[in-house]
Amino acid sequence: MNKLTAETLKGNWATLLLPIKPDESIDFALLEDEIDSLIDAGVDGIYSNGTAGEFHNQTEAEFDQISLLLAEKCNQTSTPFQIGCSHPAPIISLERLTRIAHLNPDAVQLILPDWVITNDEEQISFLKKMESYAQGIPLVLYNPPHAKLELKPRDYFKLKNEVPSLIGIKVLSKDEQWVMEMKAFASHLAIFVPGHFLAKGVESGVASGAYSNVACINPVAAQKCWELTQGNLEEALRIENNILKFFDRCIAPYQKRGYSNPALDKFLAAVGGYIKIPTKLRWPYKWISEDEVLSARKTAKQLIPEFF
Repeated sequence: MNKLTAETLKGNWATLLLPIKPDESIDFALLEDEIDSLIDAGVDGIYSNGTAGEFHNQTEAEFDQISLLLAEKCNQTSTPFQIGCSHPAPIISLERLTRIAHLNPDAVQLILPDWVITNDEEQISFLKKMESYAQGIPLVLYNPPHAKLELKPRDYFKLKNEVPSLIGIKVLSKDEQWVMEMKAFASHLAIFVPGHFLAKGVESGVASGAYSNVACINPVAAQKCWELTQGNLEEALRIENNILKFFDRCIAPYQKRGYSNPALDKFLAAVGGYIKIPTKLRWPYKWISEDEVLSARKTAKQLIPEFF
């Protein structure tokens, strides 16, 4: 495949969710089905081992098996894919990158080292070394608000000349001041936002696409929402406003009760019913009971019928 660039990295990208069995092992048969369903949905791309993919709670053998499975299926179908090589420990992140480079992903995703917060010099050192081991594969930096260090817009400009293979970032879109600063300091990057803020991100002129939690509900509908942002933004904004109402009623209460982003994303998948995996997370993390799905699905069908 052709490697992605800041200009070509766009659209609705779906995350792999990790199917966990009652015995805490990964259900690789279900994972295969999940990848097939995302490919059939026609999303712009698939990525593995993001936060929702529980990259922080895998063995290295499991990471390798997940990465190989995704690469084989996507290469067979010419589906763009990214592999998340993130890990709180930088040396393990580097080892992950080294082991998957031969799989030829269109990009790799990284987080900054997470246990000890990095300063400006250490951030550049980390990314430059990752770049040197990536064998020409472009880099995407995950920096959502739950990162220990949330970068400011001007920080991305500092990285511009030091790490030329950095083509994109995943962030949470914010207020008008943030939009102005991102346009000033990060316009050289593909800026990706969460799926439920994609239309507003496109309207502001900042967002190139979404690593999409909304695709967990229904990747086909999420893809159509992205396409609407390119031709009928008013309709995309209307649907997004209803998505936000659904999130406010059915997702925010769980967030306030301390459920993690992976738990919320798996619950979204259960509500939508398109991706057939359990809501269970790996120990020690708690998940939302599947007994609570039907009530949320009823509300979702009322507010966002396009997803059913």
